[in-house]
Amino acid sequence: MEIKDVVEIIVQQQNNVRLDTFLAQELNKVSRSFIQKLIKKNLVEVNDKKVKPKYKVCEGDKIVVKLPAPKKLEVKPEDIPINIVYEDNDVAVVNKPQGMVVHPAPGNYSGTLVNALLYYLENLSSINGVIRPGIVHRIDKDTSGLLMIAKNDNAHIKLSEQLKEHNITRIYYTLVKGNITEDKGTINAPIGRHPVERKRMAVTDKNSKDAITHFQVLERFIDYTLLKVKLETGRTHQIRVHMSYINHPVVGDPVYGSKNNKFNLNGQLLHAKVIGFKHPRTGEYMEFDSELPEHFVKVLNVLRNQKKSRQ
Repeated sequence: MEIKDVVEIIVQQQNNVRLDTFLAQELNKVSRSFIQKLIKKNLVEVNDKKVKPKYKVCEGDKIVVKLPAPKKLEVKPEDIPINIVYEDNDVAVVNKPQGMVVHPAPGNYSGTLVNALLYYLENLSSINGVIRPGIVHRIDKDTSGLLMIAKNDNAHIKLSEQLKEHNITRIYYTLVKGNITEDKGTINAPIGRHPVERKRMAVTDKNSKDAITHFQVLERFIDYTLLKVKLETGRTHQIRVHMSYINHPVVGDPVYGSKNNKFNLNGQLLHAKVIGFKHPRTGEYMEFDSELPEHFVKVLNVLRNQKKSRQ
């Protein structure tokens, strides 16, 4: 294995912190799971000794981390049909279907939105590297809807600034379990990694970021509510976590909702319906709206018919 770099750290004032957690914090943009793999491959030593990920670091510990050279990744263009709602020389807006992953990740380098974008669009920004060209923001695999794509680095920077300043309009439609009595509301609860199940997010005060979700009731059914949701912040799984937090989980959500799949869904009923932003070159505000996907409409029609039969 080719070693790209060797990092040496002398621990300062640390007590009762796991080695993998400590290194994930110290080495910027390196995940805890990646650190655990390095430890298992004997690429991490503490005081010249092999240790386990759960080792508790102490003040004065000398930690040596050998970082392997990254594998060369090649993401290939693929002729996958996608719905490009808008395109010019700087940006594109794409309506992503449910079930499509936005960008490649280890173990999954094909069939993603990025593979399709590389086939259909001549240029994509390079800021996020080979894996995520053009990708300014993401939505979950089983969330459908609109995404803005940067076709050059200048556009990427300008759109990212708008995201950071919460100036992007992002409106979702979602069907949640139960009846929400108030017509509108705001959920202001910080989101971070679940303390035990690391693949999940949770409302928590530990290692979390502010998360604010605004919602408005559009339609009430028997035991369900259709919501219009506007994001003020954009945390991972934000809508899904917040709705579960107030005991109204998104219908079809296998992670934060019920395991009972009443409507035979392939994922959550969550659709990124509206995206609005200032054009990175002209400064003109642009807004795009999309129709609810067929699988979402089908469930709504079932609920509307049930509601009529009760009246």
